Amino acid sequence: MTATKRDYDTIDLSDMAFWAKSADEREAVFARLRDERPVSWQRPITSPLMGEVNEGETGYWAVVRNEDIVTVSRNADVFSSGSGGVTFEDVPDEILEMATSILTMDSPRHGKVRRVISSTFTPKRIALIQDQIAEQARKIVDAIAPLGEVEFVSAVSARLPMWTISEMIGIPEDQREAVTDAANLMVSWDDEDVTGEMDAATAMLNGIVTLHGVCQDVIDARRAKPADDLMTALVQAEVDGVALTDDEIRSFFVLLCVAGNDTTKQTTTQTLRALTRFPDQRAYLAADFDERIDAAVDEFVRWATPVMTFRRTALERFELSGQVIEPGDKVVMFYSSGNRDDRVFPNPGAFDLARDNRNHVAFGGRGPHYCLGNHLAKTQLKAIFSELLTRLPDIRADGEPEYLTSTFINGIKRQRCVFTPQR
Repeated sequence: MTATKRDYDTIDLSDMAFWAKSADEREAVFARLRDERPVSWQRPITSPLMGEVNEGETGYWAVVRNEDIVTVSRNADVFSSGSGGVTFEDVPDEILEMATSILTMDSPRHGKVRRVISSTFTPKRIALIQDQIAEQARKIVDAIAPLGEVEFVSAVSARLPMWTISEMIGIPEDQREAVTDAANLMVSWDDEDVTGEMDAATAMLNGIVTLHGVCQDVIDARRAKPADDLMTALVQAEVDGVALTDDEIRSFFVLLCVAGNDTTKQTTTQTLRALTRFPDQRAYLAADFDERIDAAVDEFVRWATPVMTFRRTALERFELSGQVIEPGDKVVMFYSSGNRDDRVFPNPGAFDLARDNRNHVAFGGRGPHYCLGNHLAKTQLKAIFSELLTRLPDIRADGEPEYLTSTFINGIKRQRCVFTPQR
């Protein structure tokens, strides 16, 4: 770790009170940093996951401009994902060891494992997953259509992602609720509604242990009796003589449950709110859904930016926007800020479904760790909004949501919605 002493910025991004503010209030702070100090030195963060700040902890660099986020993401040989983890907070060692995945690997191991995982997504398997998602989305809307009003997160947003993951992996139906609960613990460890009386570290560890256990059962079952699902493909996959170990399969499953669950769930809810707030954009999309949905989905994810932060650790000296980053320095990328950068997005506070979104960073900064599941997320969003806007064309968010306070997920816990029932 660097021994360099620096003054902490007067704007404090490490205060949990900052993350309890609304997205608009946080954006006003990020806008000032983007204009004045795009790379700022921040005091160490404290959170329920970490407890007390580690002795000797010095702080981190906050990277808030889109261009700089892309630079850090693309220079993976300088900014490591495998040196201490990728979350804003320091994760306890026992959790970090169990949660290691392609997300927390550096080259060359990252490239080898990612290639093997990618090889399992054949055109035939992608087509099967797309059919599964379309059917799941239809059934979700079937269930709410006669009601006229529902709590949108539990009835719609939260259902599709874990249903998709469970079905494509081959999780037995009697274990799917446990998998969903464990995945929620992995992301919402700072939400008492999810963790109950458990402390944050215990909640996250319990989530990992549950997911590892369920996954290993499926691994063993598919080795004994292959099936037409992704787990069988992962167990059998081999590229250039490299196959996946059980540890790597379990870790990928954890990543899939975490990265593929709350991200799509939150984007779905945030998008319903945006379509309610910007009725002209709803009308624009509905007028030619099939032609406009591809571009619209990128605006869905830019607008929502469900994952707000990720961290890297510098391996060598690097200058970024006038600041000298030393080996061992932590660097935190603030994606929610990068996706509101008016240097890249004209009028970024507008929800514009015709916008050119090629440079959004909601799936990462287009480096080697660019989101492997981005096509899966887009397929889910297209499917659920096709069903919602076709069958319940006046569906809208009603009232204010209940937000999750988090440094990681831009989350909504509950949001009522109303619509004309479909008899």
